[in-house]
Amino acid sequence: MRPPRAPSLDGRDELSFVPAIDLLRLIRSKAVSPVEIAARALREAESTQSTLNAFVTLTPEIAMDAARRAERAVMAGEDHGLLSGLPLSVKDLTAVKDVRFTSGSRTLADFVAPVDSPAAERVKAQGAVIIGKTTTTEFGCKGSSDSPLTGQTRNPWNLGKTTGGSSAGAGASVAAGITPFALGTDGGGSIRIPSSLCGLFGIKAHFGRVPVFPVAATPTLAHVGPMARTVRDAALLLAAISGFDARDPASVAADVPDYLAACETPPKGLRIAWSPTLGYARPNPEVASLAEKGACVFEDMGCSVEPVEKVFDDPIDLWMAEFYAGVGTRLKKTLIEQRELIDPAVANVLDNALDQTIDEYYGRVFARYEFREKVRRFFERFDLLLTPTTPVAAFDIGRDVPPELDGANIVSWVAYTYPFNLCGLPAASIPCGFTAAGLPVGLHVVGRALGETTIFSAAAAFEMARPWADRRPPQTDARTG
Repeated sequence: MRPPRAPSLDGRDELSFVPAIDLLRLIRSKAVSPVEIAARALREAESTQSTLNAFVTLTPEIAMDAARRAERAVMAGEDHGLLSGLPLSVKDLTAVKDVRFTSGSRTLADFVAPVDSPAAERVKAQGAVIIGKTTTTEFGCKGSSDSPLTGQTRNPWNLGKTTGGSSAGAGASVAAGITPFALGTDGGGSIRIPSSLCGLFGIKAHFGRVPVFPVAATPTLAHVGPMARTVRDAALLLAAISGFDARDPASVAADVPDYLAACETPPKGLRIAWSPTLGYARPNPEVASLAEKGACVFEDMGCSVEPVEKVFDDPIDLWMAEFYAGVGTRLKKTLIEQRELIDPAVANVLDNALDQTIDEYYGRVFARYEFREKVRRFFERFDLLLTPTTPVAAFDIGRDVPPELDGANIVSWVAYTYPFNLCGLPAASIPCGFTAAGLPVGLHVVGRALGETTIFSAAAAFEMARPWADRRPPQTDARTG
């Protein structure tokens, strides 16, 4: 089996930007070899490491073994799974058995995962080729793209800019064409933020739709989900990792929806709310304008789009109380005995979270339930809520907060994403345009409880109306800077 020969794209293999679904068709028809595809992805990951710095650990042995099994299966005419022979990466907040599991922290620099997470277990069972673990901010605590362990991860659209986080390496690697998709995690926006800043489609399904194990430091907020260059590629990957798992007590015990079929369903008739600020966010005018133009596209599809200025008050205190208290509890001993190992910006917010009294903490827990009910009632009127995904496009590398939002803390600047971790609703970021500087902007799409199929219907129709996958980062930037 040999891939078809064609002129290279600025030094890149002709398969670098082929969607996963098309690549799977080529594999099954024996037009391309899973072994050569895996070797290409590993070469691209290694050759861009000095510029993008997307990976913590490459896993060539795991990748090539999976690729050879996929090739044997296709040659024998056997079905080797939904993802047979497709290369993918896994963020280093998700366990892959016998591979380093650092969580972006020097405190776990040499820790090796003893088990697979459900998501890793499932993609392996479906024939995927895991090429490595991607970078994350320390324990996923920031929305930027650096950690004390791995340094800076850079945006392929402009190497001087952040990818956003905390799924930093996942965003960089998919945008650069190393793999067609990746597994990220999202406790406050960490799939959607880098998807927005890197020009990708990324989705966190409803809380518990994709089970999480081992137990996360933020067990009531954490999601695992796909980041991809196309909507249908994300649907394929989400189908592979969704479904009940008894190890996660929040796991959704229901049949997995047909996400790919939903992509073929027109969104006509949907009731959509458009909110440029949710009532408190401070978006850059160019970003807000691009997102609003994206929202207006749905009117042309036969949807009703209603502007809503205020949806709710900023729930940042509720989110911080839950997220950072969890991480802080896990790191309490290290904060006391080896504080110098932890990102100073992270250590400071962990201190504040751990200073809560039990009355203060549980007051916020109960306030979170009130917030969830308010959001539930909002969705009695609407099928979807649209906002910008992030208030700004990618900003300079090395910053925790964009300059125009100085004064915000390391998470409050991403004002649109964390509310929907508090209430567990499905939410995605769809590429909706580029700034004058050539940087991607995302449109945030939030659905009702368990409403992923509505998101996929809307996102696939939007992708057809406003295609983005033909836009690629400058190849010379991704390789040489």
